Amino acid sequence: MSFDHEMSDTRLIDLSVIIPVHNEQGNVIPLYDRLIDVLEADGRTFEIVYIDDGSSDHTPERLLELRARDNRVGVITLRKNFGQTAGLAAGFDHCRGAVVVTMDGDLQHEPEDIPKLLAPLQDGFDIASGWRKDRSDVDSPIRTIPSRVANGLAARISNVELRDFGTTFKAYRREIIEELELHGELHRFIPALAAARGARIAEVPITSGKRHSGTSHYGLSRTWAVLIDLMVLKFLLSYLGRPLRMFAAVGLPLFGLGFLVALAVTVQFYFFTEDIGYGNLIFAALLMILGAQFIGMGLVAEIGARNYARAGKQPMYAIRHIGLGADPPQAAATTPVSRSTQSPHTETPPTDRSATAPQA
Repeated sequence: MSFDHEMSDTRLIDLSVIIPVHNEQGNVIPLYDRLIDVLEADGRTFEIVYIDDGSSDHTPERLLELRARDNRVGVITLRKNFGQTAGLAAGFDHCRGAVVVTMDGDLQHEPEDIPKLLAPLQDGFDIASGWRKDRSDVDSPIRTIPSRVANGLAARISNVELRDFGTTFKAYRREIIEELELHGELHRFIPALAAARGARIAEVPITSGKRHSGTSHYGLSRTWAVLIDLMVLKFLLSYLGRPLRMFAAVGLPLFGLGFLVALAVTVQFYFFTEDIGYGNLIFAALLMILGAQFIGMGLVAEIGARNYARAGKQPMYAIRHIGLGADPPQAAATTPVSRSTQSPHTETPPTDRSATAPQA
């Protein structure tokens, strides 16, 4: 059964599976073999898009082998390691599926769970987010406890009742990802960003497997980055369209407190004693100046937010090679189909021709 969707003539794929990989030479082919079994049995037209995020091992060679074997495999090679968010953004920009599934390339996400993720979308949901229900059986408490704390904070900030924001294993309707603007490491909070625009989200229990090959790219040090991303998430959800409110929430109390101190000093000087102490005046002036500065920064941010809304953003990744659809691998200078008004940086060897939009 195919999903009901409205697509341009160049997008005739029911499903795209996007897999960012970095130094996963031992996992790429086993993952492909299992994916093919699942996707062919499902019956939908599909493509598998690997994003090589600057791998330094034999991952690029393994991907080219798959590309040569099966033209349903797409390979996007980034110039360097830009990070998982950038890898997903590159996949979103170039995939052709009406529904998009994202997953890790380390085999900790079971391809056999993909039909479970697709089922809620058939029932009218916009996003199906995986929930690593039995993660404690695989990962140590050093990783699971900080993850639970971060998930709780994210749920509280976003008002989205998910128990696992961190997993990449999710399914999206295409129109949802086309509305997103990813940057930093915000890929883990896509459901929160989408929910702010009215997306309906279902949470689906998935199997949390062990890594079969290679080493994990995540550690406890990522906790601090997640905390920073949570602050960014709060700003994006609450103040992106109205930054003046955030700055005014700090600036107005400071200015008001400074004004009250100055008023008290003035009353004391004129009605009680001339010995008021210059320290109080300096303190009042400092508070009022700080308050005015915060309000001024809020006004500047308000103008910047309006200009940002009008202007297109530059992609957060740079492509070296791209091979999609039925065409053989080649150098590419492809413009993203919908997520940006500017072309991504590409590097085209003099002897190669530039790739056009992928063929159906």
